[in-house]
Amino acid sequence: MNTIRNFFKDETGSSLSEYAVAAGLIAVAVATAFSSLGTQLNTTIKSMTNAIRTSMSSIAE
Repeated sequence: MNTIRNFFKDETGSSLSEYAVAAGLIAVAVATAFSSLGTQLNTTIKSMTNAIRTSMSSIAE
């Protein structure tokens, strides 16, 4: 964590390419997190849908 802070504080030799690399890494991390979150959310919604279907079918009987 300190390495990241030092990277952004140190402006000696900082160039646009370094910031582009940092932005790219952040974008990859965010995309990975959202992908994982989307999968978990999809699983939860399917589970809830199945529970509702099961309870509705038992009411209809």
